[in-house]
Formats: sequence, C-alpha cells, structure tokens
Amino acid sequence: MKNEIDSKLILAVFEKIRLHGEQSEEGYLLDGVRANTDFDGYTLYLSDALVSLSFGFHNQYHFDYESPEHFEQFYKKLSNINQQY
Repeated sequence: MKNEIDSKLILAVFEKIRLHGEQSEEGYLLDGVRANTDFDGYTLYLSDALVSLSFGFHNQYHFDYESPEHFEQFYKKLSNINQQY
C-alpha cells in the first residue's frame, strides 16, 4: 500500500515536535510521536508505538506499519500536532 503524504506536513510536524517536545537521548517526544534524525541530519524519523516513518533526501519517505488502521491513527497524530502547535 502506498501512502501519499505532504512533505511540508512532515517537515512542519518534525519542527514542532523539536520545538515543543520533551528532549531525550532518543530525540524529541510530543503527544506520543517521537522525532529524531540520523547522524548527519539528512534523514528524519517520526514514529509512535505502531508506525515508523523515515523521510530523506529529495523528499523520499518510507512507512513501516502492520495495518492500515495504524497508519490512519499515526496520520491523525501528525495532523493534530500540526494544528495544535
């Protein structure tokens, strides 16, 4: 299943989590979504307990999840973070 997601949303949510989230060794956490990067900062990672997203160079992204419902719940979390902060 291919999921279409706006790269601007990913970048906006990542920045909002970084600004408003709680920082730890694993990155930043806000409203159940963790945000971190690889060592050089070219790949961003957003994840919750059931879904992980890697977003990289040239706006390429990859989701990892077991069911479409998990993806839908994750997307709702991203949208809520984007609207609330």
